[in-house]
Amino acid sequence: MTLYGVGLGPGEADLVTVRGKEVLETADVVYSPGRLSRSVALEHVDEPVVGDLDFPMTKDEEKLRAAWKEAAAEIAPNARDGDVAFVTLGDPNVYSTFGHLRRTMRALHPAVDLEIVPGVSAVTAFATALGVEIEAGAGLALREAAGGASPTGPDRLILFKVTDAPATHEGLVDAGYDVRYGRRLFMEQGETIVTDDPEAIAERDYYTLAYAERADLEIEPATADFEAASSRSTAAETGDDGSERRPPSVDGLVDYERAEGCDSGFDDWHRQWGGFP
Repeated sequence: MTLYGVGLGPGEADLVTVRGKEVLETADVVYSPGRLSRSVALEHVDEPVVGDLDFPMTKDEEKLRAAWKEAAAEIAPNARDGDVAFVTLGDPNVYSTFGHLRRTMRALHPAVDLEIVPGVSAVTAFATALGVEIEAGAGLALREAAGGASPTGPDRLILFKVTDAPATHEGLVDAGYDVRYGRRLFMEQGETIVTDDPEAIAERDYYTLAYAERADLEIEPATADFEAASSRSTAAETGDDGSERRPPSVDGLVDYERAEGCDSGFDDWHRQWGGFP
């Protein structure tokens, strides 16, 4: 039997993967480490199936180790007799509590099989929510920014745990970045905010991230030429008086060349009209 670490995605119940939904629906017990992940799981399973685990909000490592040992002892018997899921927002291997459980289980209950079901992480979901494209070949770094930290690095940064946006913003702007913020993106709990104003999200919220990009960054993807060509074509098809001009058809190309005295045919046509018919 198996313990599954299931990524629930960024927070909306319909963003759980098909594989994740299948595991939740067939698991004998679904363990949740918090209120938000519990609410998403309950969109896919009945409440009696859900088991709650309590983890203290502390940085005391001894207390945390004791809590994870207790959780593992609770989960292990059920995982030996059946299939069990431990759910977490995002992906189980990205800024997730599941890593602690996985290490504890392997050390203290090695007979339990483990399997991870990936989920949509805020690392990727933010791009859609903020309207950002990370093009192929771009450098991108993931950092934490709790307590007003302003970490810097490559041209683009994703910052998690932005709990003091005004302080973080000041440091990033001074370092030459443009910054946008997203709070509770794709989450059904609480208000979703997308803004470039740090004062709009000055109130502390753990589920706030930032995308920072060098202000002087020049991006020129190869397909940008399509837009440029389209603009040139539109301009070429409009005469000085604003009337529409049309390139000649292929059938009339020979006559057009003769009339214009073109020796090179298609080359001259291509230079005038910006493409082939």
